[in-house]
Amino acid sequence: MPLPSRFRIDPFTLALLATVLLASLLPLSGTPERVMDIVTDVAIGALFFLHGAKLAREAIVAGLAAWRLHLMIFASTFVLFPLLGLAGKPLSHWLLTPELYLGVLFLCTLPSTVQSSIAFTSMAGGNVPAAVCSASASSLLGVFLTPLLMGLLAGTQSGAGAAMAHPLQAIGSIMGQLLLPFVAGHLLRPWIGAWVDRHRGVLRYTDQGTILLVVYTAFSASVIEGLWRKTPVDALLAVALIACVLLALVMTLLTYASRRLGFSREDEIAIVFCGSKKSLATGVPMAKVLFAGGSLGAIVLPIMLFHQIQLIVCAYVAQRYARGARQAASARAAEGEIAD
Repeated sequence: MPLPSRFRIDPFTLALLATVLLASLLPLSGTPERVMDIVTDVAIGALFFLHGAKLAREAIVAGLAAWRLHLMIFASTFVLFPLLGLAGKPLSHWLLTPELYLGVLFLCTLPSTVQSSIAFTSMAGGNVPAAVCSASASSLLGVFLTPLLMGLLAGTQSGAGAAMAHPLQAIGSIMGQLLLPFVAGHLLRPWIGAWVDRHRGVLRYTDQGTILLVVYTAFSASVIEGLWRKTPVDALLAVALIACVLLALVMTLLTYASRRLGFSREDEIAIVFCGSKKSLATGVPMAKVLFAGGSLGAIVLPIMLFHQIQLIVCAYVAQRYARGARQAASARAAEGEIAD
């Protein structure tokens, strides 16, 4: 008997696990590693070029009016999350290795996702144009804010700053590798947009393939440096628990704040999904630039775990929102029939 959909493991998660296993058994080094590094850089540029080409300008214009909603999402993404990451600093001394805690801080500074934030907002019946605008703007802001925030937060972690590139240097590198291809793709959208829109399903594998390439090269280098020897199992379990607590806290606070501030149900949905999610697709390439000299495998582990947890939790929450909307619509219809 097939498992219900909510119990099935996402195929991309299996691919991530297989990639980590492959890198652990067959890590790259020497010339193959340098060649793979070049291939990965080209793939990352292509990925963000396609992201830019997929972004419709009409959706940006339609979502711009909801400025209060965008402020809520940006405050959650770039203020609330980093503060929660700092609040967890005591855990770094007895639950996490320094590299894993640096990865938690990095997770907390990342921008929101684009595709899944929009998909869950749509599934739940939320404000989709505002979600498109906010999630896309979050990705662009992350090019500048993530390195700056990491420069501030890493300074609070003894010795962690040494693993990072200088924030301003990192911003320049990220702009060249991520932002410029994104802008080029968006500017060329009038000519290639129709083709990109027709092949969205196929292009999804470009995202996933690029992430797998970066994960393989990152874990190869870290395994050679002794990643699994230096990372105890209880520290990995602690990262998963921290990811669950972070997501639960942020989603609860955003739901409560949205209702207290009088946002509509549709806006609340967009705020909850865009403000609580973190981007693996942006985070892994950024980590490659920011932590070129660090233990990259351990640093990206928290965002990999958070990615899967947020997909499972947000799918459940989106279904609850959608079910609530259907019940409310049925109740209104019944009231209308009684009134007639």
